Amino acid sequence: MEEIQQNNKTKQVVYVVISVLTVLILDQWLKFHIKTTFSLGQSKMIFSNWFELHFTENPGMAFGLELGGKWGKIVLTIFRIIASVIIIYYIKSLIKERSKTALVVLVSLILAGALGNIIDSLFYGQLFAASTYHQVAEFMPKEGGYAPLFMGKVVDMLYFPLVDTFWPDWIPYVGGSRFQFFRPVFNIADAAISIGVFSIIAFRRRLFL
Repeated sequence: MEEIQQNNKTKQVVYVVISVLTVLILDQWLKFHIKTTFSLGQSKMIFSNWFELHFTENPGMAFGLELGGKWGKIVLTIFRIIASVIIIYYIKSLIKERSKTALVVLVSLILAGALGNIIDSLFYGQLFAASTYHQVAEFMPKEGGYAPLFMGKVVDMLYFPLVDTFWPDWIPYVGGSRFQFFRPVFNIADAAISIGVFSIIAFRRRLFL
């Protein structure tokens, strides 16, 4: 019995490593590709009119949201680092308590997403030249990066304008204006966090029983 429990713990550790590495590799590969081949604001349609790659950067939170100012950026990055450490300890406790593997994997997705955006914030300002609307960024430029440590911008590119239309003219206030859903631009790290959080909320009864 004890051997079986140990094997389950080992399997869960492997699942954690695979989940985190998979998200990080995909996230950083796509960000590197976008950063070094797209100019800021450039778009590429992938599927019909509902999915495109649209390069944008933000110094703040997920889904293009921002926490303004230099100190806001530093505080947010430090918060992400502290949160990641807490999540690591939480994953260790879940494995120790023999929690369900699905829960361990979902929490691992949240950790991977946090780490993915931490990498941008910590190092991208040092590793890349600034992206502009007219020029693609260079990797490891001779003159140095565009920002100091902790001040890198998070690269976002996934854009799903599922609905892009105009309000009927007869509707007060908004009639004739453009309506778009879903407008936020995000990245794979953001998606991993969202999948982890919303899945835990949606299936909490099954996961914690």
